[in-house]
Amino acid sequence: MIYFTADLHFYHQNIIRHTQRPFYTVDEMNKCLIRKWNEKVTSEDFVYILGDFTMKGAEIASTVLYSLKGKKYLIRGNHDSFLDRASFDQSLFVAVEDYMEITYLNTQFILFHYPIIDWHNMRRGAVMLHGHQHNQKEYNIKNRQNGMLRYDVGVDANDMMPVSAQEIIEFFA
Repeated sequence: MIYFTADLHFYHQNIIRHTQRPFYTVDEMNKCLIRKWNEKVTSEDFVYILGDFTMKGAEIASTVLYSLKGKKYLIRGNHDSFLDRASFDQSLFVAVEDYMEITYLNTQFILFHYPIIDWHNMRRGAVMLHGHQHNQKEYNIKNRQNGMLRYDVGVDANDMMPVSAQEIIEFFA
């Protein structure tokens, strides 16, 4: 299975207040994000993280990545500077990119940290996946109602867990 997520912001205390996440402490948030990820994702699954994994450095990024199931890809976000540290083990990701396009069950997905207005094959059914904005569920529902195949895969819009390619395909069906 293929999963997508974004904007986890592990160990970022202020994100709780900024996005009104339902946690009192960063430790509570981290444990919930890890638990929900590992309840849904298996070690054989592929997970595309569309940016903002953590702002807290290479050691914390590595520790959290080791605790998460799946084969992980990262689409670089604006808060992923841990990638540039010599101490970070890049092999924890299958790949790190700024932008990707993948196809699953005849659906093309455009992967970028930021939402874009016009994307490759937009008028041919390609679905634009992004994070960055910390939207709530209503954002994705409104896009669907307006006929826009753009979906925020961030944890704030998806019950604090990754969302599968299948779930997104069914959402827009």
